[in-house]
Amino acid sequence: MTRPTPSRTQARPRWTRRVLLILAPLLLAGGWYAWPQFFGKRDPLDGYQFATVQRGDIEDVVTATGTLQPRDYVDVGAQVSGQLRKIHVEVGDTVKAGDLLAEIDPTVYRARVDASRAQLKNLRAQLRDREAQLTLAQIQLRRQRALMAEDATTRESLQTAEASAQSADAQLEALRAQIEQIESTLRADEANLQYARILSPMAGTVVSITARQGQTLNTNQQAPVVMRIADLSTMTVQTQVSEADVSRLRLGMEAYFTTLGGGGKRWQGTLEKIEPTPTVTNNVVLYNALFDVPNPDGRLMTQMTAQVFFIVSQAKDVLLVPMAALAQGAPRAPQSATAAAARNGGGAGANRGAGAGRGTGAATAAGARQGMVKVDDGRGGVEERKVELGVSNRVQAQVVAGLAEGERVVSGLVVGTDSGRPRMTPRL
Repeated sequence: MTRPTPSRTQARPRWTRRVLLILAPLLLAGGWYAWPQFFGKRDPLDGYQFATVQRGDIEDVVTATGTLQPRDYVDVGAQVSGQLRKIHVEVGDTVKAGDLLAEIDPTVYRARVDASRAQLKNLRAQLRDREAQLTLAQIQLRRQRALMAEDATTRESLQTAEASAQSADAQLEALRAQIEQIESTLRADEANLQYARILSPMAGTVVSITARQGQTLNTNQQAPVVMRIADLSTMTVQTQVSEADVSRLRLGMEAYFTTLGGGGKRWQGTLEKIEPTPTVTNNVVLYNALFDVPNPDGRLMTQMTAQVFFIVSQAKDVLLVPMAALAQGAPRAPQSATAAAARNGGGAGANRGAGAGRGTGAATAAGARQGMVKVDDGRGGVEERKVELGVSNRVQAQVVAGLAEGERVVSGLVVGTDSGRPRMTPRL
């Protein structure tokens, strides 16, 4: 027996009930959410973003990028030409002053020394012969003078004896001069022979070797560099500061830097030199600023990149507000500390400033700048308040007077608001 098929008029109420059952909860939830938005009472503070006045440290710094170089280093070169026969050190070795670094083939220089010594021996032998001839000439001269006194010789013989003695003395002087010349040549040859042994001029670390064993070095064209030795116990940080910031630098100011692989460790230093001649790169004028930093553990290496911070001013354990909070207040003309004290009258404003300037580098009231902030008045509204500012940077500013720790200041408006009032949600 076949069942009767329901008609369309019977199925329609069933689907309508299902749709109503689904839409009813959605409509109730939407009404519950929309009622306070459109007809409920709004909190005036909902349109503001607040930041709490807190204590902390602040720094005004000039940032720059630099590289690390050894403060003391020397490029060890060859003073004589020849084949580099042996290199006795490797990169990374620690050497002392006078240690043997490399050797150049000394064959030619040893031969020159031997030749000069032999020539010097020959001249000294000639010197003894000339001295003997001079002695003989002087004896003959005295004999001729004695005979001339007895009128037993001729004047011509006496003159010949005198000339012979003078000639022997002159030849002796010439020979002595030749000996001095050869001795000087011998000293030069011996020095060149010593230069074939390249010794370390300072204590340090071998940081690079540019020559290769077996290479022929030619000092006649250009002094060849064999290796570089550096003292890595003290490093120099060379930074490039833009012309917009170099005027803020002062010799003796504190500085610190971090490295890429340093794990956030800070190395401290003091600015020692600002080079007056800039370098121009892509039409950007940069000045070199240098300072030294100890490196006892050897963690700092040559050519490391350093992110450098020169401390223009700083304050510790002071009240801080974000710079965005100052942007919310209306700018006012600065006034003297006396006028500010008269306005505060030693009341709430003076109490708020108590302790705000504690810490290193805190600005005095006489030298403080002024600004305006909007503060939560605790009664459901905000009030504008004038504050005295000290050290500031792009993120925060030190509050010397005008605020107390824990107060809330307006740091911005909630997204989607006009004049601090929330916009109504647009209807769909």
